[in-house]
Amino acid sequence: MKKLSLLLFIMMVSVLIAACSNSTNESNTSTEATKTAKTETSEPVEVEFWHAMSDTHEKWLEDATAKFNAEHENVTVKLVNQGSYGDLSQKLLAAAKAKTSPTIAQAYAEWMTDYNQNNLVVDLAPMINGENGFPADQSYEDISEVFRNDNTFGDKILGLPFNKSSRVLFYNKKYFEDNGLTPPTTWDELAADAKVLTKEIDGKKVVGMGFENGMGSEFSLWVEQAGGKFVDEQQGKVLFNSDAGLNALTFINNMLKEGSARMAGEDGYMSGPFTRGDVAMYIGSSAGIAYVAKDAGDMQWSTTTLPKGVEQAAPFQGTNITMFADSSEAEQTAAFEYMKFLISPENTVDWAKTTGYLPVRESAQKGSDWTSFIEANDPYQAGNEQYAYGFIDVRLPGSFAMKTAIQAELDKMLYDNATPAETLKAMSTKAQEALDQAK
Repeated sequence: MKKLSLLLFIMMVSVLIAACSNSTNESNTSTEATKTAKTETSEPVEVEFWHAMSDTHEKWLEDATAKFNAEHENVTVKLVNQGSYGDLSQKLLAAAKAKTSPTIAQAYAEWMTDYNQNNLVVDLAPMINGENGFPADQSYEDISEVFRNDNTFGDKILGLPFNKSSRVLFYNKKYFEDNGLTPPTTWDELAADAKVLTKEIDGKKVVGMGFENGMGSEFSLWVEQAGGKFVDEQQGKVLFNSDAGLNALTFINNMLKEGSARMAGEDGYMSGPFTRGDVAMYIGSSAGIAYVAKDAGDMQWSTTTLPKGVEQAAPFQGTNITMFADSSEAEQTAAFEYMKFLISPENTVDWAKTTGYLPVRESAQKGSDWTSFIEANDPYQAGNEQYAYGFIDVRLPGSFAMKTAIQAELDKMLYDNATPAETLKAMSTKAQEALDQAK
């Protein structure tokens, strides 16, 4: 069947090329009409999209997909919710072994590295660079560089960005204003403000700074800001056992030991203590803005860009959409149209407004629709300001195991009084072991 499909595909392309060569003098309107026709299929095609969205995020995806399906007569995108990201990852691996992969799925870049090594995913570069690639007014190069980098593997492009977020500093505006403070812009200011705000406020015991329990997954943030390097992705070598890494751990440890900072602990996530007024500020995902807004009530709060260490650095995280190679040519063509649709300027802004994730296109980030929205909704501004110094997570196989190993050793400093130097050495050793085992 695949050979027959390929033959039909080649014949169709030949006819279309001939048609184009005979119409070079036609108007731009005719050219666009021909281009649109080529993206349609005369036979019904179903695209299966596995995802891990829930609540408001899933509702937006359902509505957008319904709109796409209505606009494409012979294409049906079928959404399949696979639970958590962990569940999605396991189900994608099982499907790959059984050769029952969906057409497309959400995937972190580290998953895509593994898929690429096993020839499971499609290189989108030929589609992007082909005649049915992105329209001129929303080109591939319009996608922010940090997100293009996340999907680029050598000379291959293995996905398009979807739900992308950055870490930002959430802060209680009233606490800051009442104490004559402005949001911190440096580590020194962060530490100083945390001390001032660690006290009883309005009859409530407040701690100045909060750290998420999963700090191991964002340790790269602190290393990069301290002027160091986290991992050499080309060599698969851990680099954070350095002066910069030690400075980062010492900075965090000092705040915790003196009591001006706390972990989320039994609360699970720091958004809980923050919205209760128990913590004056914390670093969290911009995608958490909607959740904070939901629970904050009439509390005065906002976000600001990450305080700077030696360097300014902000991690950008989240999944991409990748395409699996055992799908048919017709499915791949239809899926690519859907992927482009999801990140059109209009849709990426609407997605960002609804969810707290960030627009993935530069034109969208600078357009009046988004800029007027963030002017009226202050907490959304910080993430938008960090593109210039954003970086992406390590994409090596074993990256998740590496972060788990880092967290296990980090907990010994956070809860068992291990020194920063001891912790850094152990973290580095375990992290390297995790990456080596995945090779």
